[in-house]
Amino acid sequence: MLLAAALPLERLERSEPHMGTLVRITVESQNPSRAEAAMTKAFARIRELDLRLSNYRPDSEVNRFDSARVSADLRRPLELSMRLARETDGAFDPTQTALFDLWRTARRARQLPSAVEIAAARAQGYRNLKAGTRLDLGGIAKGYAADEAVRVMRAAGERRVLVAVSGDLVAGDGRAWRIGLESVAETIELRRAGVSTSGATEQYLEIGGKRYSHIVDPRTGMGLTNGVVASVKASSGMLADALATVVCLLGAGEGVRFARRYGARVWAR
Repeated sequence: MLLAAALPLERLERSEPHMGTLVRITVESQNPSRAEAAMTKAFARIRELDLRLSNYRPDSEVNRFDSARVSADLRRPLELSMRLARETDGAFDPTQTALFDLWRTARRARQLPSAVEIAAARAQGYRNLKAGTRLDLGGIAKGYAADEAVRVMRAAGERRVLVAVSGDLVAGDGRAWRIGLESVAETIELRRAGVSTSGATEQYLEIGGKRYSHIVDPRTGMGLTNGVVASVKASSGMLADALATVVCLLGAGEGVRFARRYGARVWAR
């Protein structure tokens, strides 16, 4: 009895702009036409999530939040975000949209917001979540989108997949992908997991020689100045995305201990 030789794997890669960044899907497949169709479905899923979860879109679900009618696509990242808000005593808070908007404006104007502006923006908090609350899931949505793209690819029969949404990567099944973490000069293997890197490496405001990160701590109302850069490997892209931000917010020591409670592996400096 003759056994048919296994078809060689062909690598395909496609990039599209979504969620305010460039999304890249890489797949190694024995069936290139099926892989191309799967990537089309995965990008469509990411586009769908962007329409629901982007606070830059006036008609998105996060900007029309109704606590009585929450889609599954909003409920999953919001539930984890609110859990982390409680566990970090508000350091990670998806309801602080006004504060985050204030700092985005400050970075564009290259001018620190005033104490009065910060105090006014901090009036909202996770303990007051209700219908009409403006949400910002920027610290978790990209990881969730990468998870969903991998899920769609797997359902279409493609398992050897790597999805990158900016600094958030999620890998499917099969042989592990080797991922270089530039922030800590280390290479890791990624399979059925996500890894995310966060910190003030690109987006920041520098005033008087002090660098204020794009990550804002709602407890103080200020952009971080601790200089922490963190990479987190976790069981999902959504969890890795959120925990990378939490490590930066809590600092390398406390943040690493916190993330490890979720079974995550952490690199921080």
